[in-house]
Amino acid sequence: MFADRATIIIRSGKGGDGHVSFRREKYVPDGGPDGGDGGNGGDVIFEIDEGQNTLGDYRHKRKYKAGDGEEGGKKRCHGSNGNDVVLKVPEGTVIMDAQSGKVIADMSGENRRQVVLKGGHGGKGNQHYATPTMQVPKYAQPGQPAQELEVLLELKVIADVGLVGFPNVGKSTFLSRVTNARPKIANYHFTTLSPNLGVVDTENGGFIIADIPGLIEGASEGVGLGHEFLRHIERTRVIIHIVDAASTEGRDPVEDIYKINKELEAYNQEIASRPQVIAANKIDCIYNNEEEDPIQRLKQEFEPKGIKVYPISAVTGQGVRELLFHVKELLDACPRKSIVFEQEFFPEDALVAENLPFTVEADPEDSSVFIVEGPRIEKMLGYTNLDSEKGFAFFQKFLKEGGILEELEKAGIQDGDTVRMYGFEFDYYK
Repeated sequence: MFADRATIIIRSGKGGDGHVSFRREKYVPDGGPDGGDGGNGGDVIFEIDEGQNTLGDYRHKRKYKAGDGEEGGKKRCHGSNGNDVVLKVPEGTVIMDAQSGKVIADMSGENRRQVVLKGGHGGKGNQHYATPTMQVPKYAQPGQPAQELEVLLELKVIADVGLVGFPNVGKSTFLSRVTNARPKIANYHFTTLSPNLGVVDTENGGFIIADIPGLIEGASEGVGLGHEFLRHIERTRVIIHIVDAASTEGRDPVEDIYKINKELEAYNQEIASRPQVIAANKIDCIYNNEEEDPIQRLKQEFEPKGIKVYPISAVTGQGVRELLFHVKELLDACPRKSIVFEQEFFPEDALVAENLPFTVEADPEDSSVFIVEGPRIEKMLGYTNLDSEKGFAFFQKFLKEGGILEELEKAGIQDGDTVRMYGFEFDYYK
């Protein structure tokens, strides 16, 4: 079975604890602290693999864990970092928080590799805590804890053009004629279960086309495999709507188009408004003695609405070339900007919500310096890369939403004063 969804649990590595030890040598009986720092925990990284086209690898294994950092050692030895875990996914995979459904990462376009869960920082050894008044510190910083998250992986096929239509209208036959794809073709009354991708080459250029599995009424409400099918059309720029113009199974092609468009509209209004062209298929089965010309009826109904109708036969190839030329013209008129789902969920946000304590105090030796400490601050700094734009933006949000800025203002901080947090220093400006 084609696997386009999977729910897995990912866990970053815990930071190694800092070490408590003291220098002990033959002629240095009372040496100072020399406990080393713990290693950083491994990250959980997602990476695009060009050779994959399904999420099948994630249907049988649910838990993925990065390595923990090693504890620091004596003689200032630094613990080794935990191994990262790299999860390979096909291009077009969207990673979402399983609980809220919000997007964490969209693995498409230029985003080929992304750290989704950061490993905890290693704790500092007791060598860092020696002061003139505390020369024998028996305390080392513990490593930052691991982060764990249940995520939903969802593959949204990347194609320029999507084929839609009821089952058995000839989409697979059409795709096999115009591309190098080789879908299974038979007179099925049930639908294809997986999207088939193919490349179309025409004299005026090429494009990628996907056979979106057949829809049924109620698909937008999840009837049948509705949502599983509809998600694949979200990235397409042009829609080819294939209908059985000959009504070989007694269906009304005009009604079919309205029904499918209604499902698209109910699922996503923006998708329904994208350029569309109607491929009136099976014209080789239309007989001249019919009372009403079905092609003319389709043209009269939809061409005044700006939707062109092309009579074709996917079996014989009649009319297909003209249709593909028109589709390429529609694509050329559409913006080439790829559809990328923006990040909505930041795993670090959970730190803001945690009710861990912190303290804000003015430095007794310098009234323009304010020291912010506590487990909440340690934890936040352990997961945040302040050198990156996103990391620093999160840090600013953390200070505001965590009530830290408010406490600094209560303590009397002024513009230009310094904020000190476990080795980091920042100038304060309101």
